[in-house]
Amino acid sequence: MIASSETMAPPPLVPVLAIVGVGLIGGSLALALKRSGAVGKVLGVGRQLKSLRRAQELGLIDDVATLEQAAQQADLIVLATPIGAMASVLKTLRPHLRDGTLISDAGSTKVDVVSVSREALGDRISQFVPGHPIAGAETVGPEAARADLYDGRNVILTPLEENSASARERLIAVWEACGARVMLMDPATHDEVLASVSHVPHFLSSVFMWQVASSANSDQRFALAGTGFRDFTRIAAGSAEVWRDIFLSNREAVLGQLQEVRQALDQAEQALQDQDGQALYEFLERAALARRFWASRSGLQ
Repeated sequence: MIASSETMAPPPLVPVLAIVGVGLIGGSLALALKRSGAVGKVLGVGRQLKSLRRAQELGLIDDVATLEQAAQQADLIVLATPIGAMASVLKTLRPHLRDGTLISDAGSTKVDVVSVSREALGDRISQFVPGHPIAGAETVGPEAARADLYDGRNVILTPLEENSASARERLIAVWEACGARVMLMDPATHDEVLASVSHVPHFLSSVFMWQVASSANSDQRFALAGTGFRDFTRIAAGSAEVWRDIFLSNREAVLGQLQEVRQALDQAEQALQDQDGQALYEFLERAALARRFWASRSGLQ
């Protein structure tokens, strides 16, 4: 038999992908991999069948599956669930996992996730490579997903000593196929840094929004609120379940950062109390310059 002269297309990077939690993060991962041709079939797993069917209608997933089916069929399983649900999900997956199946997550904390995964997966821990895409929005659900969410964004992986080099490289290739930049970091450093630049901002935004909403004249305040209020409170609209789990999971690091914020607030408040215009100006100017520098360097406004 004469072989065809046509070149066979290489198999996709991920023949079968399973997303547990098909919302903004998980759904965007699926769309990004589909856009780049890096995935064959996408399975969706979740608590609400209606939401999964909607994700299927939108083209995020190709089929709905159970956790057991995902473990038996998928080459890569990504957990885009609240952190509090991961232990249960991993315990359910473990008895059904194939040897070659890789698992990762999109959780915003890593020390707690690593501890939970070790307990849940036992001798299968080498198949779990923790991850965290630094991308998101206050919107939730399948409708929020978009293919370009990870373009030019950072994704942090915190590989375990049990992970093989090939497992790390496979996951790096997956995120790069989504347009992301991949960074490697240890879990403790990740949690400390993210407490400062992600978790505490959300905490403060939510506290401020709660204070305004609880005031006696909240309707009047909301009626007069403008773009500054909008920008400061935007992230407070995020999922309460997701952020509750993040704060509790990264409790020590968040509390430590809140102490530093409190010290800075005391310093600024003291300058105002003393009517010290120069001290207040220097405080505000340093903050303004730091914000402008970050914006110019990061490309984010």
